[in-house]
Amino acid sequence: MSFAQYDLHQLAQNIKAWGEALGFQQVGIADIDLSAHEEKLQTWLDNGYHGQMNFMAEHGMKRARPDELLPGTLRVISVRMDYLPPDAKFAQTLKNKDAAYISRYALGRDYHKLLRNRLKKLGEKIRSECTTASFRPFVDSAPVLEHALAEKAGIGWTGKHSLTLNPQGGSWFFLGELFINIPLPVDEPVKEQCGSCNACITICPTQAIVGPYVVDAKRCISYLTIELKGAIPEEFRPLLGNRIYGCDDCQLICPWNRYAQLTNESDFHPREALQAKSLAELSEWDEETFLRATEGSAIRRIGHERWQRNISVALGNAPYSDSTRAALTVLAEQGTELVKEHALWGLKEQERKRAQYITIIDISAHEQDSALLAKHSQRLNQRLIRSVEKGLVRDA
Repeated sequence: MSFAQYDLHQLAQNIKAWGEALGFQQVGIADIDLSAHEEKLQTWLDNGYHGQMNFMAEHGMKRARPDELLPGTLRVISVRMDYLPPDAKFAQTLKNKDAAYISRYALGRDYHKLLRNRLKKLGEKIRSECTTASFRPFVDSAPVLEHALAEKAGIGWTGKHSLTLNPQGGSWFFLGELFINIPLPVDEPVKEQCGSCNACITICPTQAIVGPYVVDAKRCISYLTIELKGAIPEEFRPLLGNRIYGCDDCQLICPWNRYAQLTNESDFHPREALQAKSLAELSEWDEETFLRATEGSAIRRIGHERWQRNISVALGNAPYSDSTRAALTVLAEQGTELVKEHALWGLKEQERKRAQYITIIDISAHEQDSALLAKHSQRLNQRLIRSVEKGLVRDA
C-alpha cells in the first residue's frame, strides 16, 4: 500500500493537533520494534511475577510484536490523558485509618471506554484525511506493552516503579494506543531521568519493586486488592493499611509528581460515594448498593465479595474501636467463606490492639509478627504522609 501521495510529516503534526483537540495532553508516534523488551518480558514471566494474571503469559511474545496483534501495523500512536483531580486529599485519607483509601485512578469514571472512544474518533479523523488508513484503538484491552510504546513515542520514560514518567506531568495519567498502518515519522524517546533516586522502591509497603524497573505483582497492593481472586496472604494483610482498592504510594513519593497537571476531565473527579468514606460505612453495602455505587467505575470488576474481603483487612488494620469490631462481626457472620476468613483475621487484630490498650499480655509469635509488620507499615505510612504534605501541598 502506497502513501507516497501524502505529506506524512504534516499528517503527523495534524494527528497531534487533532489528539490534543480531543482532550489528550500529549500524542506521540512510535515504530513497532519492541525486540529490546522481549527478553525482559520473558524473564519477568519466568519468575512468576505476574501471579494469577495468566493473560500476561497467554499471548507469548505477541505483546512485544504489535504487527502480530494487528497485521499491517506500522506505527503506534501513543496518547496520554491526565486524571489527577483538584483536592485529591492523598495525605488526609491515608492519615485517617478509619477511612477507605481507593487508588486515585479508580475514584471517577472507568477510563477504558472514555479513552477508547476518543482514540476511535482520532482514528476516524485520520482516515477521513487518509482514506487508505486502517487502525485499531487499545486501552488495556489487549496484549500491548503500553509503557514501552509510550517511551518510544516520547511520552516519557519508564520509572523504577515501572510506570511512565513525564517531566511536565509526573505519572498521574492514563495511556492509550492507536495501531495504524501508515509509516508516519516517529518521535524521539525521552531521556531517563530517575537518576540515583530509589524513593519508590523504599516506600513500597510490601517491597513489591524487587529491583529497579521490576515489580513482583504478587507482592503489589494493587494486585492483592484487585487481581488476586482468593485469600490475601496473611504476611501482607497488616501492610495494606486502609487501602481497599489499589495503591498510589510509589507515585505519591515520586518527586516528579510535583509537576503533575490537574485533569480537564470532570469524569475523572472522585465520586462522593467513594472518596474518603469510612470503612464501617462501606462494609454495610450489600451487593445491590455496591453495584449501584460502582456503576461505570473500574471498581466494579472486583465484585462485592472481594470488596468486602479488602474492607475486612482494612478494618483489622484500623485503630481499635467497638464500632470497628461490630462491623467485622457482621462481615464474619454474613459474608462468604472468603470474607469470613478475612473478617476473623480482622477481629483478631482488633482484639490484639484492645489487649495492648488494657495491659501488657503475652502474645503468640504469630501475633508478634503481625504487630511488627503493622508497626513497619505505620512508619512507612507516616513517612509517606509527611512527604506528600511537604512536596505535594496542592494534592495533600
